[in-house]
Amino acid sequence: MKSLIGDKKFYRMVLIVCIPIVIQNGFTNLASLLDNIMIGQLGTLSMSGVSISNQLFQVFNVSVFGAMSGAGIFLAQFYGRGNRDGVHNCFRIKMLLCILISMLAICIFKLLGPSLISLYLNDDPTDSMTTLSFGKQYMDVMLIGLIPFAITQVYSSSLRETGNTVLPMKASVIAVIINFCINYILIFGHFGFPKLGVIGAAIGTVVSRIVEMGINMAAGYKNEYLRDAMHLNKVSGDIFVSIVKRGMPLLCNEILWSISIALISQCYSTRGLAAVAAINITTTVTNFFMIICYAMGNSISIIVGQRLGAGEIEYAKDYDLKMVFMNFMMCLCIGVALFGCSSIIPQIYNTSVEVRSLATSLLRVSACMLPIISLYYSSYFTMRAGGKTLLTFFFDSGYTFIFTFMVALCLTRFTNLPIFNVYLLVQCVDIPKAVLGITLVKKGIWVHNIVNEL
Repeated sequence: MKSLIGDKKFYRMVLIVCIPIVIQNGFTNLASLLDNIMIGQLGTLSMSGVSISNQLFQVFNVSVFGAMSGAGIFLAQFYGRGNRDGVHNCFRIKMLLCILISMLAICIFKLLGPSLISLYLNDDPTDSMTTLSFGKQYMDVMLIGLIPFAITQVYSSSLRETGNTVLPMKASVIAVIINFCINYILIFGHFGFPKLGVIGAAIGTVVSRIVEMGINMAAGYKNEYLRDAMHLNKVSGDIFVSIVKRGMPLLCNEILWSISIALISQCYSTRGLAAVAAINITTTVTNFFMIICYAMGNSISIIVGQRLGAGEIEYAKDYDLKMVFMNFMMCLCIGVALFGCSSIIPQIYNTSVEVRSLATSLLRVSACMLPIISLYYSSYFTMRAGGKTLLTFFFDSGYTFIFTFMVALCLTRFTNLPIFNVYLLVQCVDIPKAVLGITLVKKGIWVHNIVNEL
């Protein structure tokens, strides 16, 4: 047990990195939760339309994350070594990739958006058409915010990787407050403004993203490592090739993973709009309760990556093991809390008794899975920190597509099991994944100083 528990200095170091990320992720997920609750007051069809659109946007969001991951690994290790030119090159490559992905996503959603939304509609034709209309209205406005979102992620991730986790946190807090205020005014038509419903929710999100982008850009200009990176200079060919080589598996991983999650949700949708609404509530609430899990994963990537870049291999291995255990224990406590309030949260939504009851049951399953999820999240970020990108591809998206999605597909297409049973069995597929992840971490095959190769 001594190898799993750190001293006060260790926990102070982790919390300095982790707490701002927790607050940032907390406010971001709080915004999603509040959006979800406010839109939920408009009825099940509005909530379902928005949730389907957001499921599709999640593919874009995660693709942006994947595009930055390869450069982020190098940036954290270059920063650990004190190599400014390396940091500058990584930042510029992040920006280029994210802008290209944003423009491609806008074209795809503009051309194929309604068709993609329709894949999730398997219920009464009238309800399906109404849900499609709500989803399309929401999507059309949200497209404006894709590029600001991508630029924000470039700046906020680079600031964190260069040791500044506070300013991105402040930007997210301000953005969430703005988002909540605009949503409250425009969704319901308060203070003399028109009642815009789902369009009002989209406007609030877009405005908040533009504000958050501006704050992060201003913070980046004040950062001594990033200020010069904003100049449009040429990118080092060697670093670009290395980042593409390491980063392509991560980009493919995130795209395939997010597509797999979208396909799994589509499988769930075959059980009707009640299942879509209940899954939406479960996913949004669970994501909020998982903010510490996400933050600890990012902290592992930053802290372990910096130690590897500095050549402190034993420190990296020791820190990683302790942080994995720390994440597990915190998620265990959070899971207990989520289970305890699982019957209360769905009552907030203006939806049917069937949806509320189903959401309660699904939340209890998610609560029990939180400690398991923490293990494979920690394993993923550990392998990513060491540059083992091909391994992370097979471990994360490969497993999700081959096993998790295929189980969901078979259960929904070839059985008549109710959605609760399907959801429970699909979640259980991730247990072997967690065991595999911890085994790989303990073997230490992820330990790798990639900047030594440049």
